[in-house]
Amino acid sequence: MEHRFCVVTLFCLLFLSPLVSCQLNYRFYDATCPNLTRIVQSGVWSAIANDSRIAASLLRLHFHDCFVNGCDASLLLDDTGSLNGEKNAPGNKNSVRGFEVIDTIKSTVEEACPSTSGGPYWPVPLGRRDSTTASENAVIEQLPSPFEPLENITAKFTAKGLDIKDLVVLSGAHTIGFAQCFTFKTRLFNFGGSGKPDPTLDASLLQNLQSLCPNQADSNTQLAPLDPVTSTKFDNIYFKNLVNSSGLLQSDQVLMGNNRTASMVLGYSKLPFLFYRDFGVSMVNMANIGVLTGSNGEIRKNCRVVNKKTIA
Repeated sequence: MEHRFCVVTLFCLLFLSPLVSCQLNYRFYDATCPNLTRIVQSGVWSAIANDSRIAASLLRLHFHDCFVNGCDASLLLDDTGSLNGEKNAPGNKNSVRGFEVIDTIKSTVEEACPSTSGGPYWPVPLGRRDSTTASENAVIEQLPSPFEPLENITAKFTAKGLDIKDLVVLSGAHTIGFAQCFTFKTRLFNFGGSGKPDPTLDASLLQNLQSLCPNQADSNTQLAPLDPVTSTKFDNIYFKNLVNSSGLLQSDQVLMGNNRTASMVLGYSKLPFLFYRDFGVSMVNMANIGVLTGSNGEIRKNCRVVNKKTIA
């Protein structure tokens, strides 16, 4: 299971087609851009070769887009005088990354197949279109936070048509990537206002994290691997970490505090191929949240801006 796994996260590249379709399908671009998948895969592999973090970043981009008003590439839009978009909302500002990768691949696709784009690695129904707006407030309201209890996170998944299995499986994306210290520092020094560390956190990991993220403001943006064992490899070690009380984020470790989610975590920790299979299914489920098809939305020429003809 390698970083090519993340090709599906290039959501803007799934949306663009001169065709009009009333629904998604797996062969949407076969006639209009037969080399699409190869172009997208090549672009992602090239990006990963230059930056091992980018695979996790692209997965996160996909998640942060889909959970806010659907998988419509609204996260890619830059702010304008009339649009206060999603990039600078809490949870995204100075955090989400990988926009340049999408820009580069989109440019390559446009050269090969003007006005057409797409390309998942696992089978994903295609034909999505782009939103013409974005919302900073929607990010705050809809996106799960690493500080929330499991009940809140579950409710946000349910609101998107996803279930608790999707929640556990998609949390497994934290098998790669990094988190800024401020997203988990309260677990290290003042958990729940107690003035003490989170008692569920493994003692050895706690010591390492306190050294990496000292209790001072200038350490907030320091990075720690979400999976310190195999931080650049997509595997099931994330779930083994949770079983061993070594989940980095509070929102990760809480999966072990519920009998149902803990049972799933234990299963994935023992059966990596089950995780790989279910992860692909859940990614497809998430990619189908609130998609725009047919005449809804638009076909953006540039992922970062709404087409001029649609601006009032």
